[in-house]
Amino acid sequence: MIILVSLILLEIFLRSFFDISTMIADEYSGYLYLASIFLGLAYTFSSDSHIRINIITSKLSKKANKKVDVFAAIIALGVLFFAFYRTVLLAYDSYEFEMLSENVSETPIYLTQLAMPLGIALFILAVIVFIFKGFTHDS
Repeated sequence: MIILVSLILLEIFLRSFFDISTMIADEYSGYLYLASIFLGLAYTFSSDSHIRINIITSKLSKKANKKVDVFAAIIALGVLFFAFYRTVLLAYDSYEFEMLSENVSETPIYLTQLAMPLGIALFILAVIVFIFKGFTHDS
């Protein structure tokens, strides 16, 4: 996020005072934003910061709530493995077809897409740890 903000501030400064542009600020700020989202998923999950709808679980006992959470995490794991598989294929296809961005930088697209499977892989690890903690009754 620091690099993202710095790049945008640099672009603003250059345009305001020198009437020039980096020509890549918009493109790379998008890439950095994407990376920050995907790489933050695991941390957000581990710190219990994802949005949860707990209309049903709020009425359950603590033990039953833990079982529902573990069950939901197992389902989430299936979804995450599918998302991981698809994002790996996306990045691989971009690599195979030598896809470049349509902007001035002509950045290889697969490099920017690698943040997606990496972030999802970290998210998968966080969910696996959560499931094991649920089975061992750790808090």
